[in-house]
Amino acid sequence: MRKFKGICIIILLFYIIYFLQINFFSWFTIRGIMPNIFVILILFLGLFAGKKIGGIFGLIFGIILDILIGKSFGFNGIFLAIIGLLGEYFDKNFSKDNRVTIILMTVGSTILFEIGMYVVNILKFHIEIEILPFILTLLVETIYNVFLVIIFYPGIKKLGYYLENIFKNKKLITRYF
Repeated sequence: MRKFKGICIIILLFYIIYFLQINFFSWFTIRGIMPNIFVILILFLGLFAGKKIGGIFGLIFGIILDILIGKSFGFNGIFLAIIGLLGEYFDKNFSKDNRVTIILMTVGSTILFEIGMYVVNILKFHIEIEILPFILTLLVETIYNVFLVIIFYPGIKKLGYYLENIFKNKKLITRYF
């Protein structure tokens, strides 16, 4: 029952973030560039809920995004799933309680996602490679994502630990013995 409740919370978060991404942040762009809040959501799912949850929901949410707003089918799902799987790696090797490491994880995940999608678009649509506009877009989107993580980190952390208690079932005594 607890896992069902956790999954319902994750799906509700997806709907809220989809609404914010499509409606709210389309009004508040910086040079026509919006943040990618889905990268932040999947990164935090991987960090707090584990690689299975992060990878599965990254794939599912990415496919849903491809169906609703994407140009190419499946690639958002693949790259979001990779970010969800990386969340578990980050969780094992870095601290979730330090804002600097969370910011660096957000920067790395945003860069990985955007470079992956740019390469896919170059290969699939045979577009011309324009490095300078891409770097500018990547820089603005990364700064925007970091800014949002800094603002919403206390709430994300609280909800993240709640999801971690549901999905990871960590018990301190069994961890050391």
